[in-house]
Amino acid sequence: MTYNSQDVKPSSKYKVLIVDDEPDILEFLSYNLEQEGFTVFVADSGKKALKIAKQELPELILLDVMMPEMDGIKTCEKIRKISSLKNTLIAFLTARNEDYSQIAGFEAGADDYIAKPIRPRVLLSRIKALLKRHVKNELASKPKARIEIGNLIVEVNKHRVILNKKKIVLPRKEFNLLLLLISEPEKVFTRESIYSLIWGNQVIVGDRTIDVHIRKLREKIGSQYIKTVKGVGYAFVSVPKK
Repeated sequence: MTYNSQDVKPSSKYKVLIVDDEPDILEFLSYNLEQEGFTVFVADSGKKALKIAKQELPELILLDVMMPEMDGIKTCEKIRKISSLKNTLIAFLTARNEDYSQIAGFEAGADDYIAKPIRPRVLLSRIKALLKRHVKNELASKPKARIEIGNLIVEVNKHRVILNKKKIVLPRKEFNLLLLLISEPEKVFTRESIYSLIWGNQVIVGDRTIDVHIRKLREKIGSQYIKTVKGVGYAFVSVPKK
């Protein structure tokens, strides 16, 4: 089963490419990840995986090691040579637990190693942990210490926000929330991803927590900068209305 962009649910944020030559594994994993709101693509060979990865630029690739023609190690090495995929995370899926196989995988550029048989809950936990690392990598790769959109300026290193040449004081959570949204203007961040990235998976917060923080941000910087995507989440407006 192959999922194209038109099949993506509105709540999906992250793209995951699953590469395995076993149809049952592809169906099992794609079903579980799609249920969690991920955009899922599948490939049954390393060659197909390279083509899809270059076209779709997934945040995460789940890659089987033992495949015919081009195994997972070789596929991983080729992916790591593609500049547009430099921040893509790669986790190997394999029934092989030998130390040399894991070492070869990490030397090829893998970020994690998940052994088969795969338990859905464990897999989802590992994926969420990996995607948190992806966001950190993305933000770290941005050289800008100063972000300016309209009359709003965010000086990242100084933890300072300036609007219309006036300094605005934001508590740490509000500043981190603003920084997350403004880091990728127009990108819709789901509630789940905001909770995870700002408060962490170990912290339990109420349903209205994010609404309160968004409301406070809007009161301080103006409602024109943050738009609500009903039923999905929030996005920063790159060209705010005057």
